[in-house]
Amino acid sequence: MNADSGSMEPVDTVDEPGWDVDPEDEIASVVEALGRQQKRWREAAGLSVVEFADAIGYGEDLVRKVERGARIPRPEYLDKADEALGARGFISAMREEMAKARYPKKVRELAKLEERAVELLLYSNHNLHGLLQTEEYMRALLGVRRPAYLQGELERMVAARMARRSVFERSPAPDLSFIQEEVTLRRPIGGRMVLRRQLERLLEVGRLHNVELQVMPTMHSGHPGMSGLIEMLKFGDGTAVGRSDGAFNGRPVSDLRQLRILELRYGIIRAQALTPGESLAFIERALGET
Repeated sequence: MNADSGSMEPVDTVDEPGWDVDPEDEIASVVEALGRQQKRWREAAGLSVVEFADAIGYGEDLVRKVERGARIPRPEYLDKADEALGARGFISAMREEMAKARYPKKVRELAKLEERAVELLLYSNHNLHGLLQTEEYMRALLGVRRPAYLQGELERMVAARMARRSVFERSPAPDLSFIQEEVTLRRPIGGRMVLRRQLERLLEVGRLHNVELQVMPTMHSGHPGMSGLIEMLKFGDGTAVGRSDGAFNGRPVSDLRQLRILELRYGIIRAQALTPGESLAFIERALGET
């Protein structure tokens, strides 16, 4: 029995990657459309499911799941399917849609907001912000969660978080402000070498022209961020959305008065933290001590 779905279908082997689709998710219609397209190309090529599966090097079960819209295939699957069926890029062109489809719904919604934002204000007091994390750091961080993620869930979370880092490559580039508590630079998530590479990544990001990375030293007695993270995303039309663990029950808000409260708190934290230059020097010292 497949433990993920409760069905009697065989479990996909490790070389049959992909993620199951939630039928209640609006993205399901996109995945179903891909499945119908693949099936039409396969039948036009005169291939049975078994013959097609052998041709692309994946299991018959995975092919059937993709064609009925129950499985989100990975990019390498799409490329092999396109080549085997002579689809002239029509199937591999779905790479971007399938990449977005495999992210959890909440992550997709967040990624859409980040894609629109012209300014991001991000204060983190417990862990490094997801946009700053290296892949190995985030794997180690997500790996300590209890109850533990299933392997497929973990891969999905990592893929989604890595994709969000495209915010650093946007043009025009948004203004990004990160404030990290010192403890997030000290905790050896994943071990010493993982932390070293993570600190190197922070130095790399902190030197980008559109990024201000600041450290809040533990020696500071207190500030308005003591109750938890603060995030604000501002958009080109003058609107914004924000949230904080310590305000409005942690829910996202867009009311101007509520946003003003979050911005006030963030501004005080920003003023009390080390300057961006001091912060880079602080991270360099932390790297040398790791």
